[in-house]
Amino acid sequence: MTQQIPSSSATSVMADRTQRVAPFQVMALLAEAQALQAAGKDIIHLEVGQPDFTTPEPIARAGMQAIADGNTGYTPALGLPQLREKVAGWYQSRFGVTVSPQRIVLTPGASGALLLLAAARLNRNDQLMLADPGYPCNRHFAALFDAHGQLIPAGPVDRYQLTPAMIEQHWSATTKAALVASPANPTGTILSLDELSGLHQAVTAKGGELWVDEIYQGLNFTVEPQTVLSVADDAVVLNSFSKYFGMTGWRLGWTVVPESWVDTLDTLAQNVFLAPSTIAQYAAMAAFDDDSVAIMEERRQILAERREYLLEALPELGFKVPVAPDGAFYVYADASQFTDNSLDFCLRALRETGVAFTPGVDFGEAGALTHVRFAFTADIERLKLAMSRLADWLN
Repeated sequence: MTQQIPSSSATSVMADRTQRVAPFQVMALLAEAQALQAAGKDIIHLEVGQPDFTTPEPIARAGMQAIADGNTGYTPALGLPQLREKVAGWYQSRFGVTVSPQRIVLTPGASGALLLLAAARLNRNDQLMLADPGYPCNRHFAALFDAHGQLIPAGPVDRYQLTPAMIEQHWSATTKAALVASPANPTGTILSLDELSGLHQAVTAKGGELWVDEIYQGLNFTVEPQTVLSVADDAVVLNSFSKYFGMTGWRLGWTVVPESWVDTLDTLAQNVFLAPSTIAQYAAMAAFDDDSVAIMEERRQILAERREYLLEALPELGFKVPVAPDGAFYVYADASQFTDNSLDFCLRALRETGVAFTPGVDFGEAGALTHVRFAFTADIERLKLAMSRLADWLN
């Protein structure tokens, strides 16, 4: 007779830090949307940050060639030296900024970069200052290392961005760094080089660090793409091959850090990831080529047309758009005319109209219950159908 081993309550209790990591509601909403779709319902996906484009063919072809050539083993933990050089060359040719390849750390997605930065730079109870609203996972990376996301409400008057005045007002003894995004998720707003310079001066005056999320760099509609490195060489940059380069599922990103940090990040990367995806890195070698960039620029124009359509259509339905997005592929809309519970509103819209979009509760606390995010990640005809369905439903 097999003896039963008594279950221990200790084995079922999760670590305390997990209680500080909230679920990403859009993923649950996506799962329900996919289930409805599998059951035969026509779903228009405006919820997840992934346009309806596949990876540009030259990039995909380079990845397949890597497999054919047998380039499937591990790379160095910081990534292929030749790809780090390619990224450095991109900064020089696109932005006129000289960055040593040694400062470029390739990671499994930009999320991997932020994981390394949080591990390397945040101690227990340190605070990472963030604009509210903002990408939710950023504060959760801090929580993984028993640090905290310090959410600062930022409204339309500030274009949903941190300002030097906010740095001055809210910086505390435990604040270690400020993380801003340009273009931002969920609002699509951009910080000018003057604004980035002002933030850098304010943060360094406090003895802190400025981290800049440039993941949507290149997906610009009103101004030319810029990098904080043009005005602050010691700023930390997060970037990704996912958005502009169309490589979401390849999971490859990078960070640019002060050279004195690189050895520490190398050690952490060896232990946490071992190395980024080899095939993704070989694919990304083609991302900066002229034929790839031409495809990405054509897609940016398509996204610009979708943006213009939604900026006209959403107010006609009764949604307010306090600040038009300068970049990314989102419109952050005020839905207070319709709801004070954005999650319930989005779920009802999905179930009753088949239109999926994201509740503001995913992006923080300020205005979260009355705001929603529409991703213009479907073609114009599908966007028109989505607006038609919502018009009938709201009326």
